[in-house]
Amino acid sequence: MEKIVIAIDGPAGAGKTTIAKELAKKLDIPYFSTGSMYRALALKCINNNLDPESEETANYIAENTKIALKYENGLQYVILDGVDVTNKLYTDKVSEGASKISVHPVVRQKLVKLQRETANSQSVIMDGRDIGSNVLPMANYKFYLDANVEIRAKRRFDELIKKGSNVTFEEVLADMKDRDYRDKNRKVSPLVVCEDAIVIDSSNLTIDEVINEFFKYIGGK
Repeated sequence: MEKIVIAIDGPAGAGKTTIAKELAKKLDIPYFSTGSMYRALALKCINNNLDPESEETANYIAENTKIALKYENGLQYVILDGVDVTNKLYTDKVSEGASKISVHPVVRQKLVKLQRETANSQSVIMDGRDIGSNVLPMANYKFYLDANVEIRAKRRFDELIKKGSNVTFEEVLADMKDRDYRDKNRKVSPLVVCEDAIVIDSSNLTIDEVINEFFKYIGGK
């Protein structure tokens, strides 16, 4: 198969990661989550009691952090300063920190460089907030995966409840709306729908139905 690069953008909770992983399996190409890189930086802030909203913190993190993505046996691993932190990235605190640290230009410049180097060397599927618009503007396929904010919040709420979290739907919905606002209104690489992006709404679709929608454009399996 010829080298193929697929960019998937969209708001939190739209199902980007789930769909990207399934597509990667069916196409037999690596999947890399750019969001996990920002989560790793947020984790470093937490571990070192650093304020992710501070410009001083952003400069320190950008200058003193080594981060890499590895793809082995169909799985992605995030290496932070030489340590595999993959299993420590998916907590509410890390998620909130990632949303805050990602607004800093110096941080985005550092990670975008790494992301582009990865896509230039191999076939890849990447998901995030600015993949098609900024990171990989020359991707073969650009998708924008969307869903109603209430539905996205319900998905997140159900996940948290399964994990034993004591949270209300109203709190999750408010947080989701806050994240949407930050993502769409940040000064550097805001979340936008590219003019050449294919928009797919997952609000009322199953995972298999969403995958089928993607393959209407990609072709293949």
